[in-house]
Amino acid sequence: MKSGDASGIIQLRRLLSERFPQVRTWTESAQAKSRCCLPTGLPRLDDLLQGGWPKSAITEVVSHGSGTGSALLLRAMLRQGCHAGQWMGLIDGLDSFDPAGLEAPVLSRLFWVRCRTAEEALKAADILLRDGNLPLLALDLKMNPAAQLRKVPGTTWYRLQRIARHTSAAFVALTPHPMIASAETRLTLESRFTLAAMLENEEQLASELRFDLVRSAAAEEPIAAQAAG
Repeated sequence: MKSGDASGIIQLRRLLSERFPQVRTWTESAQAKSRCCLPTGLPRLDDLLQGGWPKSAITEVVSHGSGTGSALLLRAMLRQGCHAGQWMGLIDGLDSFDPAGLEAPVLSRLFWVRCRTAEEALKAADILLRDGNLPLLALDLKMNPAAQLRKVPGTTWYRLQRIARHTSAAFVALTPHPMIASAETRLTLESRFTLAAMLENEEQLASELRFDLVRSAAAEEPIAAQAAG
């Protein structure tokens, strides 16, 4: 591109912004998305979320039953963090995460908090969110007993929401059923993998994860949409 062409484009952008101040250019929109989202490592999910995990917000991922792929999702998040050179915090609600098979560089980017109860996990989430040094924080309550989860007051989630809004972290909570009323974004995992799938390539399986988006931080009202691998 010649320097004259470049200066002409810059001038055209300036004229457009002056004439239509309410309209943002594609470049401005792309930059805004990169500032407010973290890529998930799954292109179809990034498209569904309009860029990735929302920063300064809670995203709830609901995973009903077994075989939905919640472990695959966590491992994809870890690999994406390694690829981006970022740390990821994983608060393991029932000490159920299995790191076997993950590459050493991936694990070197993991800050793993191993808990025994939902109460311990939520206290850890509060501390790590306030610390503000982890760009991505995952709270896995999928395996915690229902009796523990019933004891979590709604005010706890609203407190975490307020903390998250004052950070640049993306906070992702995996739950066995919808339970975070304050979550700005809610997804449900709709995959159904069989035991035979364990013999397949893990990254390929992750690309086949299926999600329903039932609440979006980018929309004023809940929406229903689907991404399928």
